[in-house]
Amino acid sequence: MNEALAAVRARTELQPDIALVLGSGLSTVANAIEGVRIPYGDIPGLVPSSVRTHAGELVVGTLHDRNVVAMAGRVHGYEGYSAQEVTAPVRLMAAMGATVLLLTNAAGGLNPDFAAGDLVAIEDHISLVNLAGGDPLRGTGDRFVSMNRAYDPELLTKLAEAGVSRHGVYLHAMGPSFETPAEVRMMRMLGGDLVGMSTVPEVMVARALGLRVCAISGVSNMCVAGLDDPHETHADEAWETMQAITPKMARALERLLPSL
Repeated sequence: MNEALAAVRARTELQPDIALVLGSGLSTVANAIEGVRIPYGDIPGLVPSSVRTHAGELVVGTLHDRNVVAMAGRVHGYEGYSAQEVTAPVRLMAAMGATVLLLTNAAGGLNPDFAAGDLVAIEDHISLVNLAGGDPLRGTGDRFVSMNRAYDPELLTKLAEAGVSRHGVYLHAMGPSFETPAEVRMMRMLGGDLVGMSTVPEVMVARALGLRVCAISGVSNMCVAGLDDPHETHADEAWETMQAITPKMARALERLLPSL
């Protein structure tokens, strides 16, 4: 991490207050940051993203008059990376001085009251990956970290004031395959409103490091819960929806960042 921090400091001395994780389809938000862009491959300890909708760059600069550091695209466990590799950028952003972490993602809608295109603030999570032994804090010195109110209640209020008034529980699965109808029904029974393949490992490491956390999901598709439903979920469908969601996400961030 010292080498990673030195590599970033060689490009910029700016100290960020806010860290952003910009998920699928949010490259336009990253492009609005005035600063420097550093490919993950140029930073020791960071691994490149293999997902076409994720640029794989660390962006350091200003956005809406706030000093920020942003992950323009993240890496995922389903790409074959360890939980420690997935969360290394969060450790780096904390080392740079960020005290608030705002995450975004694309998620499938489990709650039938949601619709594709909605923005939903995550209020809590369920991680099938962690419960199966994939906790990102496993093997580290950060142990027995409380996950009560992992998503900061005050920041949830600020998200509502910024126009993201829907709340939901995010269910974390490894991926990369989409869920079967039976799994969708199980996830609803467990209390999930959204399902996705990211975010939770980053949240857990951020909480271990003492960062305040908030997260926004863009509902990219509604999950299929019945075998008689002819719809077949595809990545292209989710990608197209996220492109349509991006302006809404950008407006929410524009209203939110000055209040953090």
